[in-house]
Amino acid sequence: MTLVKTNIGRRAFIKNTSLAGGGLILGFSWLNSCKPKQAAEMAAIEMPKEWFDINAYLKIGDNGVITIQCPNPEFGQGVMTSMPMIVAEELDIAWKDVLVEQAPFNAELYGNQFTGGSRGIMSRWAGLRMAGATARQMLLEAAAQAWQVPANEITTADGVLSHEASGKKAGYGEMASAASQITVPEEVPLKAVKDFKIISRSKKNIEGDKIVTGKPLFGIDYQYEGALIAMAAHPPAFGMKLKSFDGSSIINMPGIVDVFEINTYEEGYEQNYFDTNTFTNLVVIVGKTTWEVMNAKKALKVEWEPFSESTFNMNMFGNKREVTIPSGLESTEMHNAKMAEYASKPGREVRKDGNPDAAFKNAAKVIERSYSCPFLAHNCMEPMNFFAHVTEDSAKLAGPLQAPGFIEGTLSARLGLPVEKIDIEMTRMGGGFGRRAYAHYAVEAAVISKHVKAPVKLVYNREDDMTFGIFRPSYHATYKAALDENNNLIAFHVKAGGIPETPLFANRFPAGAVDNYLAESWEINSNITVGAFRAPRSNFMAGVENSFLDEVAEVAGKDPIQFRLDLLLRAKDNPVGDNNDYEAERYAGVLKLVRDKSNWQNNIDGKYRGVSAYFCHNSYAAHVLDIVMEDGKPKVENVVCAIDCGVVVNPDAATNMAEGAIVDGVGNALYGGLTFKDGSTVQSNFDTYRIIRHSEAPKNIDVHFVENEINPTGLGEPPFPPVLGALANALYKATGKRHYEQPFAVERRIVG
Repeated sequence: MTLVKTNIGRRAFIKNTSLAGGGLILGFSWLNSCKPKQAAEMAAIEMPKEWFDINAYLKIGDNGVITIQCPNPEFGQGVMTSMPMIVAEELDIAWKDVLVEQAPFNAELYGNQFTGGSRGIMSRWAGLRMAGATARQMLLEAAAQAWQVPANEITTADGVLSHEASGKKAGYGEMASAASQITVPEEVPLKAVKDFKIISRSKKNIEGDKIVTGKPLFGIDYQYEGALIAMAAHPPAFGMKLKSFDGSSIINMPGIVDVFEINTYEEGYEQNYFDTNTFTNLVVIVGKTTWEVMNAKKALKVEWEPFSESTFNMNMFGNKREVTIPSGLESTEMHNAKMAEYASKPGREVRKDGNPDAAFKNAAKVIERSYSCPFLAHNCMEPMNFFAHVTEDSAKLAGPLQAPGFIEGTLSARLGLPVEKIDIEMTRMGGGFGRRAYAHYAVEAAVISKHVKAPVKLVYNREDDMTFGIFRPSYHATYKAALDENNNLIAFHVKAGGIPETPLFANRFPAGAVDNYLAESWEINSNITVGAFRAPRSNFMAGVENSFLDEVAEVAGKDPIQFRLDLLLRAKDNPVGDNNDYEAERYAGVLKLVRDKSNWQNNIDGKYRGVSAYFCHNSYAAHVLDIVMEDGKPKVENVVCAIDCGVVVNPDAATNMAEGAIVDGVGNALYGGLTFKDGSTVQSNFDTYRIIRHSEAPKNIDVHFVENEINPTGLGEPPFPPVLGALANALYKATGKRHYEQPFAVERRIVG
């Protein structure tokens, strides 16, 4: 049993737990029960006649039904199911008696309501447990006072309080009113992991039924009486801006209400990191229906012109800097030439251990390889959209976004309204992957609504969504390894950069496992907007690092898994440096688990295997991927996955997340690529931007989790990056060809 401090006093408990990323501030589900809401099941949960607030996040009905608030937005990662499971566990309530509501956006009350970075469960774990345990303790105290017995003699199970000596029993609902008056205890006990009854037991997605039956859940489904539809025309190329437009050509078209120009941000505005947006000067068409606005947009006459280099001020979480946006119309051909140039020169030294120069000079063998990848579009299945109704003294907004707290201040500055006058309703997201953290489209909707003095729903079409920006950057990395006469790795050099950021993680494996190590970095500025993409930077570095390690292992004549394990043993027993950001033992643990579960040592005729492992977002993942040749073409048949993410809250959901990451990784490795010509994206829809098809997904994915009692760490992103390396290594076994450029399916590349 562990005792945790709660902070004395109800208001202190609410305020401090929310700011610490804990408390009942943690999210669950949107207006749903903790089971699929089928009619028969709903009948089993009778709504209480009266609710009693235990704190801001938890309320108990007079009949024992529990409602928990969900502050974090959901886009498929399952927090709406897993988070209430944590509270229900410590509260000792029956799962069938739990209801969940989406909390309103309220940063002061609920803290950072951010979904991203694989931090949801990790950051909320302690607070959610404390919230449930605190409510349980208050119920115990209420029963103890009512029955005049010591609280430590009362037990709980499935929402029932029992005192064995006196034979007294009461449901939570019977004590809820009294418990709501109890002072929040100074400290409360938490369960031991071995005593969990809900956590680590699979529960079905609480919104699964609504999703598969097409119920309105997503922002694109949002309806508001009298709302107009808006679409925006943006420049056709990065490096261009609006020159003029002629609205008279469409203003009299059926259903069109207005055509006008907007600026997303006002002159001199200091942007925050998530305000990223190249196309801030837009032409907007507002009308009565989506179809009418789409037709008018096609007929709109607009002139665009090149823009000059410009600068603006950015406040990146307190770090203020001036950002320069270069002019010019960029192309993939130009990008590739520039990256080759930068890669050929010394970079900025980020980490250096030992004497790499001497080690390479005296090496028996030196292996050097370069790798590159293109820009990627997020391609959320639900395009960007947002609703806004702005009046002189208030603003109501609703839509899909990952980080409402990061856009609230922007809205306040742009609309001239205090934040307390801005209400943001969070809807379920049809995909995020980092794209919906950049909520300029919410600001656009608000500015449009303010201009037309009416409620408005802004909708992007697929072409808007794919060409507007916020892409995964284009990266390049050069690796060099030195072996001695006994084929021991004695030096390692990585130099990585990109447009417009570097993907380098200087302190990740194999840093710490090699005596002589050098990491260098470089960057090339661009006017193409980029941002977080599932497992930022790791989504490139994991693949190329593991491709290179396999090639080094082959030159050294060693098994690729054992080669990695030998390095990790060195990093564990005698690490080089003290800034290594991974735990070598846990890293080795996933490699050993995937080796055993895949029967790595047993070669199977007709199957070609690749392995890869990586650490990111505080978790460890390893894959063994099998390829078979069908009609002369490689096909992914089987993937065995091992993950160490600490305690797994909901195994079914965790497995689903890993499966999705693996399919996503295979698709992006084979086909993903966004290229440019004269500042424009060559691809603008799915006819030219290839994504994986159902028939191309692995036939089988076998997911295993390392069992331990470590607090949960990231899961949504860690299984994604290693897939690219495992696939590259398997392709080499199957075809004899190594891949140094993504995407691997060369025939799908379109270069501008």
